[in-house]
Amino acid sequence: MKNLLVPACLVLLLWSCNLSEIVSKSHGDRINIADSTEYEITISDPGFDTWYLMHFSPSNDYSNEYYHSKNQLAVSNWNDYFIRGRHHLLIDSNIYYDCSVDYGIDVNRKLYWYFKYAEEKSGIRLLK
Repeated sequence: MKNLLVPACLVLLLWSCNLSEIVSKSHGDRINIADSTEYEITISDPGFDTWYLMHFSPSNDYSNEYYHSKNQLAVSNWNDYFIRGRHHLLIDSNIYYDCSVDYGIDVNRKLYWYFKYAEEKSGIRLLK
């Protein structure tokens, strides 16, 4: 569980921003925003990329709308755990995810799969 602490801190804060603005996370990681319709998410957990390659395939891909709705639920659960102080070794920051913003399928997919990864590695429920 301690292995997920630092990466979870670095996972994401998605903001609606102006052109060429860079949003810094609490531990120095960055989400670069190329323009108002393009977003990028960076997950710094060294185990996530390998896990993702082993679990994701085009045959189990979903639509952007599916990922968006699941991310809304997972972010809500994540923020609830943060407010209540539960799972503080993994969840030590709030996630801002604006439901009215279309972050695109790449960001939504990667965020969704990070939540799946966090569920598997830590045993907490985020997507249910």
